[in-house]
Amino acid sequence: MASLIEVRDLLALQGRMEASQLSLALHTPKALIDAMLARLEAMGRAVRVEEEASGCLIGSCKACPEGKAACSREWWMLR
Repeated sequence: MASLIEVRDLLALQGRMEASQLSLALHTPKALIDAMLARLEAMGRAVRVEEEASGCLIGSCKACPEGKAACSREWWMLR
């Protein structure tokens, strides 16, 4: 299990990461990483950056069951 400090340190080293990448790197369940990131955000230490879906490979996000949410990515970085 990772600690809040380890999550912060890994973000500092990597610059920005997705929650799933943090989960794999720290061998910690994604739900716990999500909670830690939310806590870091509440403390003003981390910021969530949502990347716009610049282009779907097939170009039909309206027909996709997940919609544009499947194409957008969420990154985390330190303030």
